[in-house]
Amino acid sequence: MREQIEAVQRMQDYIEKHLQENIALADLAKASLYSPWYSYRLFIQWLNMTPADYIRRLRLSKSALKLRDERVKIADTAFEFGFKSVDGYQRAFFREFGCNPKEYASRPVPIYLFRPYGIKYSALEKENVMENIRNVFIQVIEKPKRKAIIKRGVQASDYWTYCQEVGCDVWGLLLSIKSISMEPVCLWLPKQYIKPGTSEYVQGVEVPTDYDGPIPEGFDIIELPAAKYLMFQGEPFEEEDYCQAIDEVQDAISRYDPSVIGYSWDPANPRIQLEPVGTRGYIELAAVIQAR
Repeated sequence: MREQIEAVQRMQDYIEKHLQENIALADLAKASLYSPWYSYRLFIQWLNMTPADYIRRLRLSKSALKLRDERVKIADTAFEFGFKSVDGYQRAFFREFGCNPKEYASRPVPIYLFRPYGIKYSALEKENVMENIRNVFIQVIEKPKRKAIIKRGVQASDYWTYCQEVGCDVWGLLLSIKSISMEPVCLWLPKQYIKPGTSEYVQGVEVPTDYDGPIPEGFDIIELPAAKYLMFQGEPFEEEDYCQAIDEVQDAISRYDPSVIGYSWDPANPRIQLEPVGTRGYIELAAVIQAR
């Protein structure tokens, strides 16, 4: 099974690197180290879609972010992401997101972006044994007054239980909303922000206080005050070791005494978790106030 998962992961990695090129099944087979026929079967078995569907959806989502963030022509974007005609691109975009690319470029609305995760990071069991304790870097940062568009769970207290309750597609929608922090966030909410019958742990996106864009159905918007945070950042890690990277940082937070730098923990502001990205290290932010 491990060999199959690693073969599919190699195909995913190849697609990510060559997304704007022509990708043939022979290319994926070469990456997987299996025959084209068997590579195709493995891809569907582990990812529940064909390679062509996977590539099309990923190209559409990447193109949507380009339309959102840059002033580009629809035709140029279509050809850049491998579509053979503007009409074909527009039809595919509408089928995927329910709006046409020109409308989206002029007024971006929240859409569910396709956000595939590497199969080996979710399918292979991890041994969370911290054989070598590594460095965790700490710095004080300031968050401005802002709003957060959030999707609540029911009883979730962490990422895994949240995904079971809400699903993992929320992240793709949040990525489509332009954030003041450049990425979505996961939050552990203080009691005053938790509605009865909803979870402490939520996923969301931080937006300016004057945000007047659409709020996706089933989402809430809350106001967060300006606050100081201690940002705990672990060392870069191999993507498949993300569980250990999270444990290392959370252990450092639990043992840290902020009074040594003149602060105390601030229970009135949410704790923040960023997406684990191996190249930068795992990051969590814990709110603090000046010690009295």
